[in-house]
Amino acid sequence: MIDNRDRRILTILQTNAETPLTDIAEQVALSPSACSRRITRLREEGYITNTMTLLDRQKINLPTTIFLLVKTGIHTEDYLTHFHSAVNAIPEIVEVHRLTGNFDYILKLVLPNVEYYDTIYKQILRRVAFHDMSAYISMETVKLSPSLPTAYI
Repeated sequence: MIDNRDRRILTILQTNAETPLTDIAEQVALSPSACSRRITRLREEGYITNTMTLLDRQKINLPTTIFLLVKTGIHTEDYLTHFHSAVNAIPEIVEVHRLTGNFDYILKLVLPNVEYYDTIYKQILRRVAFHDMSAYISMETVKLSPSLPTAYI
């Protein structure tokens, strides 16, 4: 059973997974040992699935974001498996979502510059066939949050 302290712990850890246990415990009014047990339980129950480090895209020379809308024209299980394998093989493709509507997928690419898109475009075409693709360059990131709201637990 998740309570408000658990939700607060999850929110704190999403903001900074390196927050010292004593700070988390203080913020949720628990002893460090009780807080540690809760975090362990949240991991065991699958609420916490992974801990990651977010990198500064400017510092690692990947400032450009391009969204690629794709129509496949093929919807067989074999094609889907092949498509999933193809997009997973290209590290510059950081997100892929299957859509409803006029397009089948949206891909998020992170690149060193707009010109590098052609390199990725050719890699994609070598791996899988598409009916149509449309690329959109992000001019500004208005909101970017890997944190999820915990109110729905």
